[in-house]
Amino acid sequence: MKFGCHVSIREGYLGAAKHTAALNASAFQYFPKNPRSLTVKKFDKIDAASCREYCQQHSLTSIAHTPYPTSLTPSHDKREAVIESLINDLEIAEACGSVGIVVHFGSQISSHDPLASYQLMIEVLNDVTSKWEGVCKILLENNAGKPGSIGTTFEELVQVRNLCENPLKIGFCLDTCHAFASGLWDGDNWEALAVKGQELSYFKELYAIHFNNSKFQSGLGKDRHANIFKGGHIKKKQFEELINSPVLKEVPFILETPSKEGITHKDEIEQLQHTWG
Repeated sequence: MKFGCHVSIREGYLGAAKHTAALNASAFQYFPKNPRSLTVKKFDKIDAASCREYCQQHSLTSIAHTPYPTSLTPSHDKREAVIESLINDLEIAEACGSVGIVVHFGSQISSHDPLASYQLMIEVLNDVTSKWEGVCKILLENNAGKPGSIGTTFEELVQVRNLCENPLKIGFCLDTCHAFASGLWDGDNWEALAVKGQELSYFKELYAIHFNNSKFQSGLGKDRHANIFKGGHIKKKQFEELINSPVLKEVPFILETPSKEGITHKDEIEQLQHTWG
């Protein structure tokens, strides 16, 4: 199993990769630039190339996460900034050797037209992928809203990808806390969910898992991450069913869990490796 966590680029992209190795992890996630800004970054290409080489030498898998202001359903005045920022994220992640960049599914923008959000998402994704020539993918992440909220089902994620002009440049990232919060996965329906995902070809395009427990019960729509073995509502045996699923065999599990609640990411990764490694 590939276990890892989100790491800082405070010491550069190569530094992030070396920190991952020091954690005895085999995967990591990072923000390619300031997580609170859409400003295009002129990045250190030598540092990025060194990160790519180091990851290849040490068999590390990485993904990037887009900055918080990134939205696939942007307001008209933010649309170009979002597109330019996404292309910049792809360029950085490609240079670092990352599989893809994670971006959250869009949000509801119209109270009277339920299709407006999906149409805008597809337009933005088409704009980005038409300008992107690399192999790094955009990874759509499932939302954590209450049941029925936009972006909480496999069907939506798959359909948006299928309707894009360049679907081969798009994949998925599954967040376990989001899935639990939205009721997509209630902890006891993984077998049925795995069948549905296979029927929709969702798992064929799944490149990363955000591996998080939930501080709240399933179906409440609350996105509050908990540590895997501490303070969460998802039980060990429920995680075990998910982890042992053949459809997730090659997918890296990346922690976005709290690191200030009595357990470090290093300790948590060691626990994961001891339990399921």
